[in-house]
Amino acid sequence: MIEVNELTKRYGDTTAVNALSFTVRPGRVTGFLGPNGAGKTTTLRMLLGLVEPTRGSATIEGRPFCDRPRGLRHVGALLDAGDVHGGRSARAHLAALARGNGIAPRRVDEVLGEVGLAEVARRRVSGYSLGMRQRLGIAAALLGDPPVLLFDEPLNGLDPEGVLWVRGLFRRLAGEGRTVFVSSHQMSEMEHTAEQLVVVGRGELIAAESVTEFAARSDRPGVIVRTPRAAELTAVLTAEGATVRPDGDDLLTVTGLPAPRVGELACAHRLPLHELAPGGASLEEAFMELTTDRVDYRAGEKR
Repeated sequence: MIEVNELTKRYGDTTAVNALSFTVRPGRVTGFLGPNGAGKTTTLRMLLGLVEPTRGSATIEGRPFCDRPRGLRHVGALLDAGDVHGGRSARAHLAALARGNGIAPRRVDEVLGEVGLAEVARRRVSGYSLGMRQRLGIAAALLGDPPVLLFDEPLNGLDPEGVLWVRGLFRRLAGEGRTVFVSSHQMSEMEHTAEQLVVVGRGELIAAESVTEFAARSDRPGVIVRTPRAAELTAVLTAEGATVRPDGDDLLTVTGLPAPRVGELACAHRLPLHELAPGGASLEEAFMELTTDRVDYRAGEKR
């Protein structure tokens, strides 16, 4: 379990993390979300003892990480896939980590096979693609078979097959009773992978709850409509003040009108409906809506 209590980090006049408190429990995948500059990476680095907090505390399994001499047997982490000596092979890199943490050498080959790098294990890391480096970073996190795992943007550079593999891996690890904490900008992926969320903005907590609860915070839950006359229904609903988003040839997502009113309008205009259902907002929609005033950098904005 991860426990963060009033965690704060200041750099001069800049507050990167401000009185942040949350708990990450075992047995589930918890997503760590926030806009760029929200303090996510700083928080993870404080959890691992790489950055000293200004005040507050961060413990893993009841103790600060730096109190554990063989850390990889307690916590596995991927913070930066590029933080590997390019002249080493993947196998040499993992073997050095194993020796320093009292981990059996056979474990190196096990994790290389698990992440799909067994055939290129003796190649220099400098020749690896970003996706391969991500797999190597995940292998390092798994090396000590730890009960707690932290990942910062683990999906960067992975192809669709790799993304599916990571999704299954995280779910399996959580299913084994481990604590899995994943920082990611990929909202759609977190929607399919995480059960719980910790959401931050400008270093402060916005939410710590389930994915379903967070998505339900949106003011725009939407209505799902399927009709063979989508263009005509769109015109009718738009005239009533609704916002209509086409999601396929015959599928519409409607916001601004409740489902009963959509049905009444379709009936009044003799437009057939094959599906009409209240729909929840996507995680991305809820995130954008609830963090809009916590974003430090916006495209096209002059400063």
